[in-house]
Amino acid sequence: MRVAIAGAGNVGRSIARELIANGHKVLLIEKESAAIKPDSVPGGTWQHADACELQSLEEAGLDTYDVAIAATGDDKSNLVFSLLAKTEFGVPRTVGRVNHPGNEWMFDAQWGVDVSVSTPRLLSALVEEAVSTGDLIRLLTFKRSTAHLSEFTLPDDSTLVGRRVRDVSFPGDAVLVAIIRDGAPLTPERDRAFEGEDEMLFIVTQDAEADLAEMLANEGPEG
Repeated sequence: MRVAIAGAGNVGRSIARELIANGHKVLLIEKESAAIKPDSVPGGTWQHADACELQSLEEAGLDTYDVAIAATGDDKSNLVFSLLAKTEFGVPRTVGRVNHPGNEWMFDAQWGVDVSVSTPRLLSALVEEAVSTGDLIRLLTFKRSTAHLSEFTLPDDSTLVGRRVRDVSFPGDAVLVAIIRDGAPLTPERDRAFEGEDEMLFIVTQDAEADLAEMLANEGPEG
């Protein structure tokens, strides 16, 4: 897979190293000469240019890339790069970094963003996920579909423990996509029984999220 990253700061370089380690080809586009550090990303390709300029992206051949990641520290630049990548170069997948939570609402399909990543929101979700049992925690929002990836850690005293997947009716717009048990991902097969401390991963629409949370809460020891 070919990935273009706008912004070669700490975040951009970290993403690039991870992708290269996984066998992908990565281009880093950076306008600040001081941030051009080829030795910091072995195997990466660099372009000294402004990722918000159409000509620079044409020279980079952005239309040949599978994914464009806007990883600069400036939300305006990330939005412009995402919009150009999607509308002018037809990049199939765009990911936008949100630096300031107040700007998160702009990172949607209208600005060419397929997936937005808000570091403050993600860190908050990870903290909640690490310490919460018995609460539905939103981990990730899919902007195009208004659906979320949400996690629920099953308490030991839940009435769901011991019941099989096929015997549990979740709200219509909530889909159980995986179960994580003892650190290993499991498919939610119909005959698989739930166990205490299972981490249940759902794809759920915004409208159905409250219904799912209520349903899971009612499956407690008094449910």
